[in-house]
Amino acid sequence: MPYLKLTTNVAISKEQVPKLLNQFSQLLVKETGKPERYVMVELAGDKDMLFGGGSESLAFAECKSIGLGAEQAKSLSASICQLLASELQISAERVYIEFSNCPADFWGWNGSTFG
Repeated sequence: MPYLKLTTNVAISKEQVPKLLNQFSQLLVKETGKPERYVMVELAGDKDMLFGGGSESLAFAECKSIGLGAEQAKSLSASICQLLASELQISAERVYIEFSNCPADFWGWNGSTFG
């Protein structure tokens, strides 16, 4: 049930995509403790974006999960920013991340919900 949607203005080659998707999936598994079979990652690169009046490399991420706590969000923020810096050369100060803790009753899967 962890879901990470990452949008950036950095061009991502077709060769980079599988590696990045896997890296972010593994990051969510490690940080949330949820099985990978429930992890979903979406990656969109080369988008027209502006942050702080400039179009230098930047990213916006949405990270949603059941039972996501404040300490997990802080740790995830550091890990996501570190991966973005190392793989796409995006500075942490050019990244916004929106975290959402979704109640199990409002997260649907397999024709039902987790609640």
